[in-house]
Order: sequence, then structure tokens, then C-alpha cells
Amino acid sequence: MTRRAAPALRILNEAFVPDERKAEIRNRLRRLSGQLEGLERMLEANRPCIELLTQVAAAQEAMRAVGRLVVRNYLERCAARAIRAGQEQKVYDELMEIIFKLTR
Repeated sequence: MTRRAAPALRILNEAFVPDERKAEIRNRLRRLSGQLEGLERMLEANRPCIELLTQVAAAQEAMRAVGRLVVRNYLERCAARAIRAGQEQKVYDELMEIIFKLTR
């Protein structure tokens, strides 16, 4: 049985991610992109498996760092505003769903 995602909270009349946070996320995404390109170069250069795995681990951590920034933004902006608007249960459901997705 496939579980359908709850619709996202749409209560902000402003940008979901402010420009300063976008810049921080973009910076981390550029870093991640560089790590992935490095992994591709390492693969092409036939580097040892342990070096490839080390690079994979670094890329995974970079992606987790992006996720942490987005979760922080969600909690500070979207969830906090929704809770103040009386939508606590919707926030809790949405938060539980994303926690399960992020921890798979």
C-alpha cells in the first residue's frame, strides 16, 4: 500500500526560503557538485575503491548538510508559522513524514 504525501503547508505569503538561506544552500550544493565531479574523475582515473568510497561518504555528508539547512528553514519559517496559525496536527504529520524520509 503506497502512502500518499500530505499536501505541503501553504500559509506563507512570502518566499519559503529567504535569499540569505538560499545562498547558503547553493554554496553547499556547489560543494556537493564538486565532490560528485571529483568522484567521476576518480572513477575515470581508476582510483582504488577505498578512495571512491571515501568520496561517496563526503558527498553523502554534503547532501545531509543541505537537508539540515532545509529542515532548519522549515522549522523556523513554515512549521512555526503554521503552529501559530493553529495547524499543529498538520505540522506534526508533515514533520513525521519528512523525518522518516530523511532517516531511510
